[in-house]
Amino acid sequence: MRKFTLALCLSLSLGCAFVASASTPTPDGVGTNAAKLAEQAPVHWVSVAQIENSLVDRPPMAVGFDIDDTVLFSSPGFWRGKKMFSPDSDEYLKNPAFWEKMNNGWDEFSIPKEAARALIALHIKRGDSIFFITGRSQTATETVSKTLQDDFLIPAANMNPVIFAGDQPGQNNKTQWLVDKQIKIFYGDSDNDMTAAKAAQARAIRILRASNSTYRPLPQAGAFGEEVIVNSEY
Repeated sequence: MRKFTLALCLSLSLGCAFVASASTPTPDGVGTNAAKLAEQAPVHWVSVAQIENSLVDRPPMAVGFDIDDTVLFSSPGFWRGKKMFSPDSDEYLKNPAFWEKMNNGWDEFSIPKEAARALIALHIKRGDSIFFITGRSQTATETVSKTLQDDFLIPAANMNPVIFAGDQPGQNNKTQWLVDKQIKIFYGDSDNDMTAAKAAQARAIRILRASNSTYRPLPQAGAFGEEVIVNSEY
């Protein structure tokens, strides 16, 4: 009888602990429940190793990468640009003077993402041609190409100059570049990257944007059914 009583008490204790844990709000103050979890769309998580395995029988190809928040954590430069050119708004993004700074030296403060290192090394090993296609505005000169080549140790045979596609409202200028360069896989962090890849009939793979990025709001990874690389926020 004593054992039964102890077991019952333990069961009740664990049950109460489960209820308390399940009802504990998340850090943003919003709780969850089984119904809410069931409504979430499944995310197609993949690892770099799984991507590599999927390409074993494929010949060398052209692959593309977005830059900001995909291969570089470049928020330091954008943070500085906002403080310098338009502290109270995002007007600095329309200022050619900002882009001259960003494209000609401020990426020295950008941090290469480890997930990008692994992916780029994989494509170098395969002999793929690597393109970087960014929504940044084009400037008369740029050092971004050299920075990327140095940061990721890309041989000249695999490297192509950065393509500055611009980012005009209502347009997705990356799509045509993906088509023109016959890019088969495109990695990016934004929804526009995913829709551009799908429109160009390229394989769209999402790299997670770091939660402390200045580029807000954070996108919903997996929203388009694309593959999402696990632990790729850094």
